Amino acid sequence: MRISRKARTISQVLFFAIVGLIGFNHYLSESGTTIPFIGSASLHAICPFGGVETLVSWATLGVYVQKIHASSMVIMVIIMVLALVMGPVVCSYMCPLGSVQEWLGKIGKKLFKKRYNTFVPYKVDRVLRYLRYGVLIFTVYLTTNSLKLVFLEVDPYYALFNFWSDEATVGGIIVLVVVMLMSLFVERPWCKYACPFGAAIGLTNLFSLYKIRRNEKSCISCGKCDDVCPMNIKVSDKKVVKDHQCIRCGLCTSENHCPIDHTLEMQIKAGGDQ
Repeated sequence: MRISRKARTISQVLFFAIVGLIGFNHYLSESGTTIPFIGSASLHAICPFGGVETLVSWATLGVYVQKIHASSMVIMVIIMVLALVMGPVVCSYMCPLGSVQEWLGKIGKKLFKKRYNTFVPYKVDRVLRYLRYGVLIFTVYLTTNSLKLVFLEVDPYYALFNFWSDEATVGGIIVLVVVMLMSLFVERPWCKYACPFGAAIGLTNLFSLYKIRRNEKSCISCGKCDDVCPMNIKVSDKKVVKDHQCIRCGLCTSENHCPIDHTLEMQIKAGGDQ
């Protein structure tokens, strides 16, 4: 399967614009005006992680979390089905917060060049990556027990599209600013270390139908795939990339940075993975 960088960039900009317009239109709707043809629902209605939280509450207690719309569960199911086929492509193609971190990272690369994304020692980085699973478990636990969106108090995604309104929390804005500053030094810091939905959907890397596969016979071990991976995955020593942090951006593939044709590709392998 060919992974186009141009198509990915278009997708990132498109989804950022859509989410931004929905958030702004919700703000306008409170004053009685709206943008034609744009939904006026709050971002809670299109938040897939809200779907995860309320699904757990519904399964355990038979009730929904406050503020979560049924559409969140629908979106969550659609994304999970997509992830079972393609892996967590939503993280690299559709998530506005992920895109913002990536765009800021381009500035960081110009400032620090090869030092960019290497400031956190490898051994420390490996441990920090599991923090997001702690965030996931703790958030779902608190939300299920309180039936309130406790994560909203520190959610940078919600703050990104509401910082101008009174719906944004102080905690969310602080976390957003920290994430944006960190993005100048570390590639996608929120995605790597703290995103609870990224933690949940990242598990689909283990069993999705499509995976990034390396042809060991044609690979020349140049290491370019390792250098361009935003999640610091050592692709060059893997036959199949199943790392829970892979966001399926495709930057490592033969269509993008791998210099040898048909050496790193997103594909299905009949008979299972090795």
